[in-house]
Amino acid sequence: MLTHSLIEQILTTIPHRRVGLLGDLFLDRYLDIDSRWDEPSIETGLTAFQVVGVRSYPGALGTVMNNLSALGVGHIYPIAAIGDDGEGYELRQALEALPGYAPGGVFPVPGRRTPTYCKPMRDGIEWNRFDIKNRTPTPAQVEDMLWERLEKAWPQLDALIVLDQVSEADCGVVTSRVRERLAALAGGDPTRFVLADSRERIHTFQNVHLKPNQQEWSKGHVLHAPKLGRTVFLTQGENGITVMTPEQTILIPAYPVTGPIDICGAGDSCSAGIVSAVVAGLSHEQAAAFGNLIASITVQQIGTTGTATPEQVRRRWQEIQG
Repeated sequence: MLTHSLIEQILTTIPHRRVGLLGDLFLDRYLDIDSRWDEPSIETGLTAFQVVGVRSYPGALGTVMNNLSALGVGHIYPIAAIGDDGEGYELRQALEALPGYAPGGVFPVPGRRTPTYCKPMRDGIEWNRFDIKNRTPTPAQVEDMLWERLEKAWPQLDALIVLDQVSEADCGVVTSRVRERLAALAGGDPTRFVLADSRERIHTFQNVHLKPNQQEWSKGHVLHAPKLGRTVFLTQGENGITVMTPEQTILIPAYPVTGPIDICGAGDSCSAGIVSAVVAGLSHEQAAAFGNLIASITVQQIGTTGTATPEQVRRRWQEIQG
């Protein structure tokens, strides 16, 4: 399915491609805790964990961005609303450090929070996560601001990735109203590759390609998707990706991995791989194989949401061929 020349085609083409992203942009904040410095709290008597390092990264939609950037995509344009708060400041700093990041689509909204996954890492082991999310509906004026940015960018984009991360309905970026507008926009331009991923509502997207995992696929009646002429990339972990089109259903096997794994962000890295391959001219089946290849690299990175550089891609492919 993949060959050395196809991989080189991807890696040498994507620096000249423009990929847009629409969805929930989180801050991933890791708190590195060293148990050797534990001390009792005078006020409560409880153990006070001591943070010896703080690592902040773009998360959720930002994890896809991290992977596109690491692979070498030349122009990465995210569209998202975040909070006008400290987490938003940290997130903007992290975005500006990403190679390929194109500013202008991410904007702060007073009164809203920046979605944040705060991950305590005690002696390298992740403890219970602290989540910050908005649990009230996204205001209509924010939806309009998001849509204005997408409509303006649309003619210049080679592909668009949509990520609906927030579980609470209509409380994130990809609201019902935004999905309806997206269906109309994508339906009017079927040659533009749009890939949607959603934790809770994958069955509500229309006129776009879908990338659910097995659990997300089972939540709704989405068997109509191939009939609409769009491809479904059904990710199935160590089994690979089932690619469903109106013409056929084919399993693209995963590449075997040995040793410890960390699946955090594996789906996002797979999305980045699929889209990178498609904008480089590969078929959807070949793109699924490249998504599997990227995921086989990122799952081997423990305690972080991994990425894959061109050098790692080439080295991993040599391992597989060897």
